[in-house]
Amino acid sequence: MKNSVLVILVGIFMTVIGTSLFYTIQGGSQIETLFRMLKHTGTFVGLLGIGVIFAGFLLYVINRSQPEINNNFDT
Repeated sequence: MKNSVLVILVGIFMTVIGTSLFYTIQGGSQIETLFRMLKHTGTFVGLLGIGVIFAGFLLYVINRSQPEINNNFDT
């Protein structure tokens, strides 16, 4: 369970970094290639962060402890 929480936190961090890279760089036709590359990198990192959050959530759901099965049907 601890690994899944760590993966979710890393995904949230990636999404925040990607979003900040995407929205802080002004777009336009006269943008330099370095800034354009950073903006596209922000998009890529943000989308990967969403995928990492989803993977961490799936790890959390898979690794949950299952309740015991009650085989006594008389009660």
